[in-house]
Amino acid sequence: MMESHENAPVLRTRIYVDGYNFYYGCLKGTPYKWLDMMVLFEQHVLPSILVQVDGKPAQSKLNPLAIKYFTAMILEKAAKAADSVSCQARYHSALRKVHPERIQIVEGYYSLLEAKAKIVDAENPDKWPRECQEILIWKLEEKKSDVSLALQAYHDAMTGEVDQVVIVTNDTDISPALKMIRDHTKVVVGLVVPTRKDVRIPNTELADVSHWVRSHITDVELEKSQFPRVIPGRKATVKPESWFPVPREILERVLALAAPIRGGKGKAFNWLETPNPYLGGEIPLKLIETEEGAERVIAYMQTYIAEMAEKSASGKDAEKSP
Repeated sequence: MMESHENAPVLRTRIYVDGYNFYYGCLKGTPYKWLDMMVLFEQHVLPSILVQVDGKPAQSKLNPLAIKYFTAMILEKAAKAADSVSCQARYHSALRKVHPERIQIVEGYYSLLEAKAKIVDAENPDKWPRECQEILIWKLEEKKSDVSLALQAYHDAMTGEVDQVVIVTNDTDISPALKMIRDHTKVVVGLVVPTRKDVRIPNTELADVSHWVRSHITDVELEKSQFPRVIPGRKATVKPESWFPVPREILERVLALAAPIRGGKGKAFNWLETPNPYLGGEIPLKLIETEEGAERVIAYMQTYIAEMAEKSASGKDAEKSP
């Protein structure tokens, strides 16, 4: 953690997140997609950085508008899962609902076009591309996000809105903008590589134009920066079921058993998230992440249901007796 220095200068800081880079570097295939970015950066990432100005320690303080998050709406026709579009919409709703004044979502778009491409010759991988077979492919590209990030970071630096820009990407296309910020302003440039430990190394072009580099984000930091499952409001925003680290068929089976007993899916989730004395004090939702744990939870629930059915039947028989 960064040491406290009473007389240290305060750097007005804003964070610029490359959403595409962040998702594929940190979140894809993990149980941490329901991420509260404000908590991650304000409570974990920034406090871990020792920033120096003219050789002296400085404090990083997030601006009121703290994070600009650059992303693009998923195209349903190109989505990798049936619920990808709705999951992204729920996540954006969570960010806006919890941090309406502090996080700004800056939307680009995806372009999906037919294009020609050369395929590698399986029998002769060293064959030059110009001599290889050409096929027709779908080409999906995110548009505007990189340019918007670079321009807004440069604008904020040049207009004096910030003393420090923190860029969250590993995309070399951003490096010219960072170099211009360093050449034309006194703004501190920080780089956070959106990757988990030992997955990717910082891009050297980006690192060379940054005053400091955070090489990765830890799983512990991501785990501690999750939104609650339900975010209340006029219409509650609920974490997508496919984002739980549990095979979907297992979660659906457990919910189907628990919901009728607990009085609905929401109450079933509350039960799943609460330590259970009949399961050794463990949390059922954590247990069902493994096959063995899922078998324990399902066996317990089936036994409970059978016992309740037997008691109910015994009670009815007693009422009928003379």
